[in-house]
Amino acid sequence: MDGRRPRGVLIAASILDSDLGALGEEIRRADAAGVDRIHLDVMDGHFVPNLTFGWKMIEAVRRVTALPFDAHLMISEPGRWADRFLDAGCDSVTFHVEADTAANSRATLERIRAAGRSAGLSVKPGTPLSALDGYRDLLDVILVMTVEPGFGGQAFMRDVAEAKLAAARSWLDPAGACEVQVDGGGRAETAGIIGGGGTDVLVAGSALYRAADMAAEVARIRSIADAARATTLS
Repeated sequence: MDGRRPRGVLIAASILDSDLGALGEEIRRADAAGVDRIHLDVMDGHFVPNLTFGWKMIEAVRRVTALPFDAHLMISEPGRWADRFLDAGCDSVTFHVEADTAANSRATLERIRAAGRSAGLSVKPGTPLSALDGYRDLLDVILVMTVEPGFGGQAFMRDVAEAKLAAARSWLDPAGACEVQVDGGGRAETAGIIGGGGTDVLVAGSALYRAADMAAEVARIRSIADAARATTLS
């Protein structure tokens, strides 16, 4: 991943709010609608109060699309399981800085990178971006949560988004070596704030899967986010 792309904001479809009983078709639908990536929210019922799916399901649907798979691990001790998600075909693996010790987190990031994939860390809304200071040399992705991790469809935390994205711009400039993703409440109504923060990847779930016309909604969100991002980074 090449950091702060001038081409605009990428749209990642979170399958959390899709019909998981027809997941292959739901991924194909997002692909046909023009999204750039598939975002995989993996939850263990321990780090967050919800259970979703694991690497076996990801492995099963990897063949239905050529789109990159971004795994977002909301699990305890992510280093114990990271290799399984790499083997399942994930192009990037991001986990929470709050989920393990600093030593274990560094070792996990190194292992992901050694596999030739993108390595990322995520921060909960209440965790300052400074929690990532000790990992700068190992990060390809920073994932900013603008809802509490665990469930889809939550209200977007505007104050968190604005503060964290401003901190990310300051933290990354001038090199812009990391990709910044925003996960939580991504939709047309928040795309200007997200894009205006200099975001590289906007994760959207319910806004896409509940839309009457997913392709039109992808285009609308992308257009708003791109315009705001271009203004901010010009």
